Amino acid sequence: MHVIRSKGRPARKVAVATTAALAAGLVAYVPSVSAAPAAPAGEPTDIKTISTGWTIPWGTSWLPDGKSALVTERDDFRVWSISADGATKKQLGKVPESQTTGGEGGLMGVAVDPQWATNHYVYVMHTSSEGNRVARMTYDGSSLGGYTVLLKGIKKAKYHNGGRLAFGPDGYLYATTGDAQTKPLAQDKNSLNGKILRMTRDGKPAPGNPFGNYVYSLGHRNPQGIAFDPQGRLWEAELGDSSKDELNLIKPGKNYGWPTCEGNCDTAGMTNPKKTWGVAEASPSGVAVVDGAVYMAALKGERMWRIPINADNENVGTAKAFYVGQYGRLRAVTAVPGAKSLWLSTTNADGNGGEPDGADRIFRVNIG
Repeated sequence: MHVIRSKGRPARKVAVATTAALAAGLVAYVPSVSAAPAAPAGEPTDIKTISTGWTIPWGTSWLPDGKSALVTERDDFRVWSISADGATKKQLGKVPESQTTGGEGGLMGVAVDPQWATNHYVYVMHTSSEGNRVARMTYDGSSLGGYTVLLKGIKKAKYHNGGRLAFGPDGYLYATTGDAQTKPLAQDKNSLNGKILRMTRDGKPAPGNPFGNYVYSLGHRNPQGIAFDPQGRLWEAELGDSSKDELNLIKPGKNYGWPTCEGNCDTAGMTNPKKTWGVAEASPSGVAVVDGAVYMAALKGERMWRIPINADNENVGTAKAFYVGQYGRLRAVTAVPGAKSLWLSTTNADGNGGEPDGADRIFRVNIG
């Protein structure tokens, strides 16, 4: 079994109520294990590996029946099916016309259509010769085919490609795009870059978009996480530059500041984040909403953040970190349908984690 290195940082001591919980690896330092309280309600109670042998698993999306999920591998352009218990893993095919950027581009996000049972549609975001694309494929339960480009012309770069896809409760597809290392694009309402885009299943701008095009929100540097809460609100994780990473509550037509602002600022017309972190403790990627909290995977920070959210207002609670330095770079966090659980994946084979191909894992985390 491959063991991921701790990157030279000692793991935190663990405070839990039982020996089994101690083995699960929850983080919280206390002077005496015997005096530790039980994990607070609503926090992670255990973590276990359900699948190994991955190389940069980037995106995860569940089929509507909750029996299996699709997972993308960024640099090999492969799409896999994995059963809910992790026991069955099957390669479905590769996404055509994909290529890397030598950095963060490649095959990124995946979203299964909520009406998959009738239309068999699956959506992917990937890098191609001319830029980043959103494409649609068909998955009949055994194989992947029918590649169709829905949107192209999203500028690509070695870094800052965004790449996350998710269906909203309104039935439209949302996509995150980075600024492609060209900062002014994030403020240009006519550019597809540095944005959250909203589109139909056929790749057209969704009706009601604030600027009459694909743009839903602007002023983003490199958004790699989006998730909807039970109230239908959209939460987004933003990779900052040298100062602050962000958790934003996204609203149509709002400007989230980049490159004028990084983190909070007083500039007129800019919307401040709900929470910020120093880049060394976050560099966020995927987010998921489970049991009244946003869970945020951190790359450079090598931890998972839990941020309580309020159903009645837009306030967020105190953020708490879990698994600090224990599993390396954490990329995707995805809610498990019908359960107070989530899947958490590593990308330690991405060139920054220092691990070989096949070293990455997918975990299941249960929430108390």
